[in-house]
Amino acid sequence: MMSVCFGDREAYRHTNEKEENYTMNVGLAIAIALATLVVGAFVGGFVFYKKGMADRQKTAEAAIGSAEKEAERIVEDAKKNAETLKKEALVEAKDEIHKSRQETEKELKERRIEVSRQERRINQKEESIDKKLDNLEKKEEALQAKLKAADEKVAEAERIKNSQLDMLEKISEFSKEQAKEYLLSNLEGELVHDKAVKVAAYEAQIKEECDAKARQYISLAIARCAADQVSEAAVSVVPLPNDEMKGRIIGREGRNIRTIETLTGVDLIIDDTPEAITLSCFDQVRREVARIALEKLIQDGRIHPTRIEEMVDKARREVEYKIKQEGERAVLECNIHGLNHELVKLLGRLRYRTSYRQNVLDHSIEVSHLAGMMASELGIDPSLARRAGLLHDIGKALSYEIEGSHVQIGVDVCKKYKESPDVLHAIEAHHGDVETRTVVAALVQAADAISAARPGARSENYENYIKRLQKLEEICTSYEGVEKSFAIQAGREVRIMVQPEKINDEKMVLVAREIAKRIEDEMDYPGQIKVNLIRESRAVEYAK
Repeated sequence: MMSVCFGDREAYRHTNEKEENYTMNVGLAIAIALATLVVGAFVGGFVFYKKGMADRQKTAEAAIGSAEKEAERIVEDAKKNAETLKKEALVEAKDEIHKSRQETEKELKERRIEVSRQERRINQKEESIDKKLDNLEKKEEALQAKLKAADEKVAEAERIKNSQLDMLEKISEFSKEQAKEYLLSNLEGELVHDKAVKVAAYEAQIKEECDAKARQYISLAIARCAADQVSEAAVSVVPLPNDEMKGRIIGREGRNIRTIETLTGVDLIIDDTPEAITLSCFDQVRREVARIALEKLIQDGRIHPTRIEEMVDKARREVEYKIKQEGERAVLECNIHGLNHELVKLLGRLRYRTSYRQNVLDHSIEVSHLAGMMASELGIDPSLARRAGLLHDIGKALSYEIEGSHVQIGVDVCKKYKESPDVLHAIEAHHGDVETRTVVAALVQAADAISAARPGARSENYENYIKRLQKLEEICTSYEGVEKSFAIQAGREVRIMVQPEKINDEKMVLVAREIAKRIEDEMDYPGQIKVNLIRESRAVEYAK
């Protein structure tokens, strides 16, 4: 209804505007008529003035008459035009009102249809919601009933459970806590069994996957580096042209031999051995100086304290030159570039160092080759592995002059001469002092063990050998359930007899692994040690 009223008002406003336009047109026509009259009067007066009073009057009257007629005509035309305009405006206003009314009615009709449609949708939604609420109420009631029934069943089950527990306690003569302990003990046994089985399975899998590749790489490296090794002795023998030379070397009242021993720090052993003198000293550099000096004196024939001092000086210079040559030979043999010349000299000094009677320079060169070949097989930089292998025992060249282990001394010296962090870590980790973090360090560690464990590479004295075997047997017998232990194969295998009533088959795997781990942590040994546990059950009966 408001839309209709608004349309009628718009039509009425248009009608009023047209009436105002009509009124303005009528006023304009009247103004034009009046202006025409004034102009005519002015013209008539002017004519009257010119032609005379009579003529002027006639002319004025005629002009006034014609002006009045013209004015009346104009007014009539203006009225007719105004009426026409008024009628047209009214017709247009009625048409516009009719159109506006039709549009308004159409719009109202569409809005009524839309409102009715929305009302139907709302009614349908309300009905759907009512149905859902009814269903929810029914489901809630059913759920409450089920919960109540479930609570009753749970309570009944609890009563049955309690009665069964009471009956089981009476039948089994076990309380609840005792039965729990019994079940836990059985479960613990099963878990130990499962744990042992899994450990054995994991170990077998790891060995199957790793041992083949490790053996392949190591065997290839060893086959390509088949080096002869002879244990270094602590004595040197100088041949003599004849036994008379012994007296000349001793000199008058032993002055020559005392001078040689004082200048070189080496003991000369002159015994009944024909045509030979033995030089004894654990410092190979001093022993080499004494040997060269003594050979030169024998060749020269002039043996007296002054000549001995000259020959000892020459022998020292010659040994220093040999040390440098040996270092350069090792660097060239291992194909290493850019090594500091001071490190080259230290490498040469390793020619006169031994470890368990194994020459340290030969050992370092062998480790360098082994590490480089294994690195090539693994696809990593072989030059870095060779460099780390050659320098891994560089600290032994200074172990007499500087305090500390040869590992720490080697790390400090190489750090001083700007070696790479990978080389420093390999030196630091080659005896397991720190955890191995790089492949190169692991290869150097493996190559060092291979070179030391080769048959004939090293030898140890009898006392240390006995102590190592005793330590190995003590570690094994310290475990509960171990009856006896025997170190065999020169300490490379230990056989352990266990008590069958204390250690079952599943627990043997765990005990063997614990013993092997303790041996790794507490002992130093070349190669590897096999831990072999033996368990047997015997039934003995006597017939009487």
